[in-house]
Amino acid sequence: MVKALAIDVGSSSIRTALVDELGQVSAVHQQRLTVRTPSPGEVELGPAEIARLSLELAEVTLHEGGRCDVVGITNQRATTVVFDPTTSQAVGPALGWQDLRTVLDCLVLQSKGVRLAPNQSATKIKWLVDQSGRAPRDLRFATIETWIAWHLTQGSTFATDRSNASVNGLVNRTVDGWDERVLSLLDLDEVMLAGLVDTMGTFGAASALSGSPPITALVGDQPASLFGQSCVRSGAKITFGTGAMLDMIHGNEPPETLNRFASGCYPTVVRSHDDAVTWGVEGIILSAGSCVEWLVELGVLSDPRESEAVARSVTSSDGVSFVPAFSGLGTPQWDFGARGAFFGLTRGSSRAHLVRSVLEGIAQRGADLIDAAEDEINTSLPEWRVDGGMSANRLFVQRLADFSGRTVAVSSDREATTRGAGLMALVAAGHLTLDDVEGLWSPGYVATPSLSDDERRSARHSWRSTIERAERTIPELSGISF
Repeated sequence: MVKALAIDVGSSSIRTALVDELGQVSAVHQQRLTVRTPSPGEVELGPAEIARLSLELAEVTLHEGGRCDVVGITNQRATTVVFDPTTSQAVGPALGWQDLRTVLDCLVLQSKGVRLAPNQSATKIKWLVDQSGRAPRDLRFATIETWIAWHLTQGSTFATDRSNASVNGLVNRTVDGWDERVLSLLDLDEVMLAGLVDTMGTFGAASALSGSPPITALVGDQPASLFGQSCVRSGAKITFGTGAMLDMIHGNEPPETLNRFASGCYPTVVRSHDDAVTWGVEGIILSAGSCVEWLVELGVLSDPRESEAVARSVTSSDGVSFVPAFSGLGTPQWDFGARGAFFGLTRGSSRAHLVRSVLEGIAQRGADLIDAAEDEINTSLPEWRVDGGMSANRLFVQRLADFSGRTVAVSSDREATTRGAGLMALVAAGHLTLDDVEGLWSPGYVATPSLSDDERRSARHSWRSTIERAERTIPELSGISF
């Protein structure tokens, strides 16, 4: 059986596993990363720790599961490392995608006609270079797939794939070169940037691992999850974790701009192969599973897994609504001044009512994502696929189906990102075809809508009124747009 080693570097942990030709995931090992928040809005990780743990966990997986034939790397796309190529040492911390220390820099750039967001890499690179006191041309910039490939090949591969590059703020519209104007405004040197490569190809031998297997896939985490759920030529998924990310395959034509669409979604590259780029539409919920974790922190729940049973102990939320907006609202509103809120509370509101309202509020936001994405491409999809921790909650999944009016199919592997990276590596090496990957889809279970059309329209109308009440809680933040 041919197998791929998948290295999956997330926002707070690293996961390694073997993925075979049948899509089966085995020899899984995972370890949390050290995440530091020196000041509010700042998120730092250790570049050396990321590299070390990736190699150590990979060897543990290979020791348990046997050799691999190829390697696929997937990563949180905008976490940023700047390093010295002669020593392979980072010159500062890795700035996590959530890090907001460059908000003011982004606002200054807007006045110059360039729209960058603080969660993109571009302004993070500038900050790290400035803090290092080094000349830009003496340093190199890496997102995490680049950083891991550099260490796996012991410095012989310096590459970034187009799914990662499409969201870093530095690439041009057709993702085949770098934006010279942005580089100039940030006073960065093009020599810092990795070579642009396809998502699937051959990117050197992982000589730091036993057997020196070839690296054949580099891909961002959300596109990997899409592929891992067998959305190859069409289809869409939402990953419900701390937040939630929607990704939908759109086509082969590049968008007119890489900026956010009027729908609140934005364009992204889902993969590229043999110089053919497949584009997608992406949307985000800023607070999803974090709201359930908050209930645990408050003592309302003892464990997130308890939320389903507690919510099912009542037949409705009894008029209580919850808006999940701890960090503002993402797609479609993009209101950073919105804040989380309960509405409709009475003296009779119980713990179960509150828990159910939280799950239903997140499901309503999921339906908001679906509406925005389908409006953007003017297409209605009969089925949406979901993965991530919250996909284990059947009540939540059912309410997502109810509010969206769509069939919701739950991935049998809740960490589809890892599976997708392995499958991409196997396709790139010729061990699988795209048809094979499409044929591997076998959901864990499927939820179909239980509300009538009138009931769903009424629930959605009520939700729109509720969410409007949570918007612009902090007006000065609501006025900021990236």
